[in-house]
Amino acid sequence: MRKIYLASLAVGVAMLASAPAFAVDSTGCGLGSMAWRGQKGIGPQVLAATTNASFGSQTFGITFGTSGCDPNGRVTGGTGRMMLAFLENNMEQFAIDVAAGYGETIDTVAGILNVDSQEFGLKAQAQFAYLFANENADVVDITLKVMQLA
Repeated sequence: MRKIYLASLAVGVAMLASAPAFAVDSTGCGLGSMAWRGQKGIGPQVLAATTNASFGSQTFGITFGTSGCDPNGRVTGGTGRMMLAFLENNMEQFAIDVAAGYGETIDTVAGILNVDSQEFGLKAQAQFAYLFANENADVVDITLKVMQLA
């Protein structure tokens, strides 16, 4: 049994070492999510989820408001993930609406972020050049930073 844990730990460390940083956390809250926060890739996500499940820290955290959990939080599937899913098919219209400071995509993203649509439109418009700096810009991450939600 101990050999299995050591082998799993070795695989986990190898995955962690090879993973680039700064991904949207898709594992929720809990000890594992805190330990591997900011890591990107399948390895850190699996390790975070496994740690959360092994120690029951996610359930405990939700119950008592520890480990980055909020007992009054809502289940959403992840703000960044929802934005990414929406913007994958609406990026061009989002850019047009951000340039104008208002529009349907502004309203939708503001709803995902649970912020005021008008305020979001004005902030996004003021930061247009930053949001759409180049074709490889991570618009979801930058939008969260602009709204100071990251």
